[in-house]
Amino acid sequence: MSHTGATWSRQEAERLVNTYSDLILRLSYTYLKSTEDAKDICQTVFLKLLEKPRTFASEEHERAFIIRTAVNTCKDVLKSHWRRTTVEMDAAGEVPAPQAEEGSLLAAMELLPPKYRMVLYLYYYEGYQAREIAQMLGEKPATISTRLSRGRMQLRNLLESEGLA
Repeated sequence: MSHTGATWSRQEAERLVNTYSDLILRLSYTYLKSTEDAKDICQTVFLKLLEKPRTFASEEHERAFIIRTAVNTCKDVLKSHWRRTTVEMDAAGEVPAPQAEEGSLLAAMELLPPKYRMVLYLYYYEGYQAREIAQMLGEKPATISTRLSRGRMQLRNLLESEGLA
């Protein structure tokens, strides 16, 4: 849970990967809508941990740090020059990443702007409260509550327009 040495042991690194890989991948995919980008984010988060080991007061502190690092790394990718000036290589014929089933709640969530997708995902799929999400994302709790409310409203409108609500 917490780490006190200057470097991670192999066992501790494996524990971190086994514990958090799925969370980071799902969170990053929710934010970026790209399996390959999500894998890159996952690697980047673990590299940051391995390069600069930290001590965590609790499992919750460790988890919050990893979520915050993943979210910030996703934001960096979205802001990057490369991301803004390149297009997908659809012609490459790459096998597409598994998509959320058409008509599902996750498929509808993918249509929302990232700021709403992220808070809805953390709230409903990871079980965090608005206050905790605000702390992780460096936002005010009122901002997160507003995003949750607006995200729910947009999601409801999307589902109603598709005849699913």
